[in-house]
Amino acid sequence: MPNQDEKHVQRNVGPRRIQEKPKNFGKSMKKLLSYDKKLTPFYVIAIIFAIASSICSIIGPNKLSDLTDEISKALVNANIDMRAIKNIAIFLVVLYSISAILSFLESFIMARTANKLAKKLRTKISYKINKLPLRYFDLHSFGDILSRVTNDVDTIGMSVSRNLGTFVSAVALLIASVVMMFYTNWIMALTAILTSIIGFAFMGMILGKSQKYFNARQVRLGSLNGHIEEMYSGYNVVKVYNGKNKAINTFKNLNQDLFDCSIRSEFLSGLMHPIMSFIGNLSYVAVCVMGAILVEKEIITFGVIVAFILYTRLFTSPLQQIAQGLTNLQSAAAASERVFEFLEENEMIDETNKKVTLEKDKVKGNIEFEHVKFGYDDGKLVIKDFSCKAKAGQKIAIVGPTGAGKTTLVNLLMKFYEINSGDIKIDGVSTKDLTRENIHDLFIMVLQDTWLFNGTMRENIIYNKENISDEQVMEACRTVGIEHFIKSLPRGLDTPLADSDSISAGQKQLLTIARGMIESAPFLILDEATSNVDTRTEELVQKAMDKLTEGKTSFIIAHRLSTIKNADLILVMNEGNIIEQGSHEELLAQNGFYAGLYNSQFEEIEE
Repeated sequence: MPNQDEKHVQRNVGPRRIQEKPKNFGKSMKKLLSYDKKLTPFYVIAIIFAIASSICSIIGPNKLSDLTDEISKALVNANIDMRAIKNIAIFLVVLYSISAILSFLESFIMARTANKLAKKLRTKISYKINKLPLRYFDLHSFGDILSRVTNDVDTIGMSVSRNLGTFVSAVALLIASVVMMFYTNWIMALTAILTSIIGFAFMGMILGKSQKYFNARQVRLGSLNGHIEEMYSGYNVVKVYNGKNKAINTFKNLNQDLFDCSIRSEFLSGLMHPIMSFIGNLSYVAVCVMGAILVEKEIITFGVIVAFILYTRLFTSPLQQIAQGLTNLQSAAAASERVFEFLEENEMIDETNKKVTLEKDKVKGNIEFEHVKFGYDDGKLVIKDFSCKAKAGQKIAIVGPTGAGKTTLVNLLMKFYEINSGDIKIDGVSTKDLTRENIHDLFIMVLQDTWLFNGTMRENIIYNKENISDEQVMEACRTVGIEHFIKSLPRGLDTPLADSDSISAGQKQLLTIARGMIESAPFLILDEATSNVDTRTEELVQKAMDKLTEGKTSFIIAHRLSTIKNADLILVMNEGNIIEQGSHEELLAQNGFYAGLYNSQFEEIEE
């Protein structure tokens, strides 16, 4: 993997925006919903059910008006038509039952469909990650990538599941209620609609003012969380430099800013409920007053007033649902843009047409670099003109200052990056003709950064290998000097282990070295493998490395020059070129760049 000091690309590690309005809402939603054609019929069925449920709900008040009129006639004539009332009541029960069933089916279908969509997106992302070049991960922070896999996909699933059907149902209900209101009586319809519109305009003004405080609150909350995380992660430094008071004052200021924004946003948002209640009550009053006037003039019946009160509720309720649904669907559209942006990234070159394969047990172990040139950025070469031959079984050490191109060279050898020009050959076969999987299968890598996962000691050591016995595992542990450590654990090789467990950095490194020792491959790469162990452990590891390198062509990247004294060939790199090469004694005799590096590390000890 790339060395942080040798990257020549800038990562995008800026803070992610809390919510970003999509560039094109309609286009994004259309692309999202049509992503999986197999799910389209389910969307259509769910939307039809939602519309049908809304229509059933809107018919109810009209029949309820007839029921009210029948009761009113009975009060006047003292003669109740129970048969008519019974028929209307049964009709309403059946109607509302059908509406409820349709609404349930719509929610159920939409929830399953949205989860299938989210599952497919996660699967696609999982496959996509393995096809992306390493360059992509250099340019994007890991947190941003994980956010696309988790937060953005969850946002899509939840928004589509909970809001798409509701949004369509609310629109259908709104249109149907307006139609029915005008069908019943246009004067009452205008009264209810105009009253509600005035109230919603007033609510919109407050929403516009409160939104900036909600945004500011999220920014302040992010700043406060960032400060807390920074202080806790660097707690020892804060204590050593007596920075407690400054940290506390900074926390107080950030906390006060968050408090002020929260108070203002919550106060304004708290006005929403009473305003909505006021709008509803105002509409009811207006409908009743206008209804009373029309009843007095015998233009409508009392049942129409009851129906209009229900229509008013059905009219105001979907407006709230539409506003809320649009907000959540905008979040889904913005999240889908990020997910599709990831899925549409350029992939590594397809290698399915490459038929040449090198088998591990038949590889001799010769590697040749021929005038290799490479740069992370166009026009800026890191490896300028590298040529080298490594014979089978040789131990090749690569040294040089930070940024010289050491780790980059290994990345090119492993085909993590494609070279700009030149060629790399393994036993005379160009790596351009080999698949990445085939090349990776030929190498053992022990990196500077240790990687342990949640699992047992055994699972960590035999990672991705089959038919490995406990004897082989313990032999590897014995070779690197951690046999006693393994046996001292409560359950030995079956002891669960996580990277956060209280084991030293040196022990973690030894475990990763043991992982490499049980792999049978003709090539070995050690990238600062002993950097995290102490001097005494280093001697033990060095002996283990000598045994590990037997019969293998080895490439060793090291800053501690004491670890590569017995290398067959030492390549001294600077600014992407080999400036010196030879054995340890030959390079010291030249009294050049390598001698300067060596003496700078050991002159104090020798004195």
